[in-house]
Formats: sequence, structure tokens, C-alpha cells
Amino acid sequence: MRIAVNTRLLLPGKLEGIGWFAQETLSRITAAHPEHQFIYFFDRPYDARFVHAANVTPVVLPPPTRHPLLYRVWFDWMLPPALRKYRADAFLSPDGYLSLRTPVPQLAVIHDLNFEHYPQDLPRAYSRWYRRSFPLFARKAARIVTVSAFSKQDITSTYGIPAEKIDVVHNGISGIYRPLHAAEQGLARKRLTGGLPYFVSIGSLHPRKNIARLLEAFDHVADAIPEARLVVVGEAFWWDERMKAAKTRARHMDKVVFTGRLGQQELHQVLGDALALVFVSYFEGFGIPVAEAMKCGVPVIAANATSLPEVAGDAAIYCDPFSVENIAEAMQRMWQDAALRNKLVATGLERATLFSWDRAAEGLWRSMEHVLQRSA
Repeated sequence: MRIAVNTRLLLPGKLEGIGWFAQETLSRITAAHPEHQFIYFFDRPYDARFVHAANVTPVVLPPPTRHPLLYRVWFDWMLPPALRKYRADAFLSPDGYLSLRTPVPQLAVIHDLNFEHYPQDLPRAYSRWYRRSFPLFARKAARIVTVSAFSKQDITSTYGIPAEKIDVVHNGISGIYRPLHAAEQGLARKRLTGGLPYFVSIGSLHPRKNIARLLEAFDHVADAIPEARLVVVGEAFWWDERMKAAKTRARHMDKVVFTGRLGQQELHQVLGDALALVFVSYFEGFGIPVAEAMKCGVPVIAANATSLPEVAGDAAIYCDPFSVENIAEAMQRMWQDAALRNKLVATGLERATLFSWDRAAEGLWRSMEHVLQRSA
């Protein structure tokens, strides 16, 4: 069979959550199934490291998709003739975007529907495009994969898609994440905070990541615990007025470090050296940093919202992501209670074994097989 794949998000140095999902699953699937041919459609010049196996044919299909108008051009006008040219039997889209103008059976990976519930968190052009297009993609798809039972229920209830059409495939955790060795401990802390313990927050700085309230909460924490520090990891996306205002109002910005995007090796060091991860995003399809922290032996504070309790289980303490006071209380409790931290570390290390990229790749392939049966 000939399987076409949307690989637009395989961008060197710019892999985010969906990009990592594509990288980790596709590298395994192509290696495990040499009997099939895979056509990778990139929207710009590609990096050779993303041509995962000998059975992969890379194709550059312009234009680069940097705006909703270009999404439509790429998927509805450029992609259909390319699918015909390369005689694709099926199309796999790790970011959920599909072509509405092809009869080729398609598998959409829809990670979450945050744009349906919080459209104000996106620029208007993007919000309108997502809300108009994704119901059509969900109905067009021969099958849908999503990354949590929460997202499956959300897709079913929001779009009226039958539950039997949707498969849950949890994200995995890279093998790079593990507890720091003794010789590694303290190095990131010394570099970032002069040796002082810190909370870490990880994720692209999108409004739903709730960094504005986290900064407000940290002001309360720093008032009570002057030696506390906060490290925020991630690239700024759609830096909205709430973030600008929160940064301006914050009284302890001298105790906050913004690192920007980090590579996996450095991210592992920064995460592994933290006192705790604070992940207070109010909408997540999965929340990979929570799983990565558990595998690193780092205790977790998580928002009691959407998929996060499904991922962390009893390996986290939870807070109301809309309450600055509740976030601050959770951070102070974590700082002061060493026994609680030790318990969460042990529970988290055990729970992290549930999430692997091998398992994710196998689950995605099972869904792909359902779609290929329609082409046989």
C-alpha cells in the first residue's frame, strides 16, 4: 500500500507537541512496515533526518502553510492532485487537517478542540478557520485518532461523531527523560537560579497555558517564601494582553526566568532539576510535560481540568486553574511538604510506564490498518 502523510510540522528545531507526536510515531511505523510505501508531503524544504526509512519518499508541496488561507490552498488544491500523482491508497494527517476535495480515505489525528471552547485565545482568523473546518474534517475522516479519553468524549459530544469511529492513542515519553544522575543534579539550578530551588512550567506560551495566572500565583508564593524561584520554558505564541499585563504587574519578576524554547537534552536537565512541575493549563488534549516530569521523578502540580487527571492520576496534586489563590496554595504546599513530594515521585515513576512512543505508534498503526481496509 502507498500511504501519504502530512509532515508539515516536522521542522528542525521547532518540534512542538504535535510535531513530536508525528516524529516519534512515524519513525517507528515506517521502520516497522517496510512492506508499505510512505509519501511524506512537506510544505517547505525538509531536513533529511525526517526521512525516516528507505520506504519513505519525501515530496515538497508548496506553498508554506503559515496562514488559514494557505491551509486551504495546500489541503484542498495542492494536495488532491499530489495524492493522485503518487497513487496514494490512504492519507494520514498527524495534525488533524484534511483535504475536503479528495476521495482518498483519510485518518485524522485530532489532539484537542481547545479552539471550540476558548476561541478568544486565538487570533480571529485562526479561530474562525478552526471552528469552520474541524467539524468538516471530523465528518470527512474515515477514522479519527485522539490522545485521551477526554478528547474522544469531547469530539463525540461537540461534533456528533460516533464514538466507535474514534480511537484513543496516548502520547508517549521520549527515552531521554529519566531522573538525573547524582553528577547532573544541581547543574541547571546553579545556572538558572544561582542554586536556589525552582518550580518549572513547560509549554509554548499560548494563552491556554495560563502563564498569566501562574505569574500572579508566584507573587503570592514569593511573598511567603523569598527563596522560591520560577522557570518558564517555552516559545511565545500569540502573546496576548493578559500576558503583557501580568508581566507588567508582577512584583517578583526578578525571581522568574524565561528560557524560551529548549532542546530535549537541555529541557531534560531543567525539568529534572526542578522542585516540581507546575502545569496549570486550563485546556489540554494530553499534556506531555506532565508525563515527562513523572518519568524524570519530578513531582507535579496540575490543573484539575480536561485530560490532566487522566494522565497524572494520583501522581499529582491538583488546583483550580482559574483561581490564582488555589494555584499559589498548591505551590506552597508542594514546597513545604517533602514527604508529599517523595510520595508523588514514587507514584509518578510507576505511572509514567503507561506512556511509551512504541505503544503510541502501534495504536496509530492499528487505526491506519482500519483505513487501509477501505482501500483494499
